[in-house]
Amino acid sequence: MSGMTSPLITAARELAVEAEKLRFGAPVSHVYNPLLYAWNGHEIYLRRFGAAPKEVIFLGMNPGPFGMAQTGVPFGEISAVRDWMKIRAAIGRPAREHPQRPVLGFDCARSEISGKRLWGLFAQRFGRAEQFFARHFIVNYCPLAFLTASGSNLTPDKLRPLERERLGRVCDAHLRRVLQTLRPKWVIGVGGFARERAEIAAAGLPVQVGQILHPSPASPAANAGWAAKAAAQLEAAGVW
Repeated sequence: MSGMTSPLITAARELAVEAEKLRFGAPVSHVYNPLLYAWNGHEIYLRRFGAAPKEVIFLGMNPGPFGMAQTGVPFGEISAVRDWMKIRAAIGRPAREHPQRPVLGFDCARSEISGKRLWGLFAQRFGRAEQFFARHFIVNYCPLAFLTASGSNLTPDKLRPLERERLGRVCDAHLRRVLQTLRPKWVIGVGGFARERAEIAAAGLPVQVGQILHPSPASPAANAGWAAKAAAQLEAAGVW
């Protein structure tokens, strides 16, 4: 393990504890904290790929129900994590689990479309995972996944204002620590929310903030040629 990896692990453990203290009201029904129950997968990810410095940090919003919520890896679509990154780990269960959103870990049969698209682009462009991670890394802004009573996914930007503010203080501080540890030239928000939070956390640091189109199937623009559009945005900004 690189000597520069341990600050990321320390920061992630502290983020898990601080985030766990937060409380959320309706419409939030269930909160999953994969930095606790899926820590095994997350720690392998940090140890294997988190050595400093990095040139580019991609910033996601929060865990998806079929991605990081299952594997502990940001945008952690099962096949990308298992087959491309070669990460496999025993995954626990949330203390309170929504019956329609069970955590099955690497046995989850559903695919996280956003993760499939994002990691697919990187695999296509860089080949081996080690080639991508030599200069790049992916971090999620918020470590928590939020579910409504019906089991639908609720993103952090849809939380009540006071809840969003309290969560933001915890997540901003963690992101700033990550940027200070990895010393990137660029932090690229995957979508507008992530870019906005990156601008706040990176204030005063020697890092440029950019944005790519979010690969979520909920975004009509992402459902036609997302990979080409995202690559073009990165090339136009001078990141690639």
